Amino acid sequence: MEDLLKQIKDYKDEIAAYAANGEKSAEEFRIKWLGTKGLVKNLMIEMKNVPAEKKKEFGQILNEFKQFTEAKYEELKSSTSNLKPQASNLDLTLPGNSIPVGTRHPISLMANRIISIFQRLGFAVAEGPEIEDDWHNFTALNLPEHHPARDMQDTFYVQHLATGGTDWLLRTHTSNIQIREMQKGKLPIRIICPGRVYRNETVSARSHCFFHQVEGLYIDENVSFADLKQTLYFFAKEMYGQDVKIRFRPSYFPFTEPSAEMDISCMLCKGAGCNVCKKTGWLEILGSGMVHPNVLSNCGIDPNKYTGFAFGMGIERPALLKYGINDIRLFSENDVRFLKQFTSAV
Repeated sequence: MEDLLKQIKDYKDEIAAYAANGEKSAEEFRIKWLGTKGLVKNLMIEMKNVPAEKKKEFGQILNEFKQFTEAKYEELKSSTSNLKPQASNLDLTLPGNSIPVGTRHPISLMANRIISIFQRLGFAVAEGPEIEDDWHNFTALNLPEHHPARDMQDTFYVQHLATGGTDWLLRTHTSNIQIREMQKGKLPIRIICPGRVYRNETVSARSHCFFHQVEGLYIDENVSFADLKQTLYFFAKEMYGQDVKIRFRPSYFPFTEPSAEMDISCMLCKGAGCNVCKKTGWLEILGSGMVHPNVLSNCGIDPNKYTGFAFGMGIERPALLKYGINDIRLFSENDVRFLKQFTSAV
């Protein structure tokens, strides 16, 4: 018992000299002395070796030692808590930490602007799959198999795992959405179809193997080419300004007849001629035309009762012009330095 009393005295001296310098050291003290395998617990176990006549006296000494150790631990906790800033010491008038402002991608900014203009004319937004079958992407659009116009679009075909066939592909335009909407048979139809499309082209500063389009479709009774022109005139004026000059040129698309391409006066040289407009003073911005009767028939719509127009444009070209970007590859490289420039863009 004398050895135990001497050990308790040594423990007290060690505890009294202990100084915590943080929450971690206070917790280390608790584990060492008051934990389930701590030294105080070990001393309690030694009670079984104390003679019966001495147990009461030794028990009082142990209780006093335990209380001494617990008091030291509370003192250590209190001293470490004083190191923390108190709520009453906080100055809520000080400015907080600045948070970086997020950005929208320039393609998203341009797409949203185009969509908003057509929504004001009553067009609803429709979406469809990017992996499409041959019927919706080509055949229903008056492009039967082996039609030479299919060569106008270099296509990524997808081999079907079950059949081994290549009737599936990455859509080359968002016209597949128009076909799916027409097949629903809910007339009239007035939609725009934004989305990503894919073509097997060489990636360069002016072209990419994937890009974005917005296509439009309006089908109802007595829809005329004049309706198409006035719709696109309104879009061009809202998009490029009231002073922009506009012209239509005859063109060919298998799914529209008659067909036309729409040009605007070059925004960079004001029509004088530059490298961007190839010295012509004009920039092509979209293709359009009256929906071909064969396309209507393929989708179960009576071409003798209903007519309609369609148009389509890329999103990258207007974005290049608006933001003065000279390389289309920048849109897909995810360079934060490039994207940060559009923080304040609307």
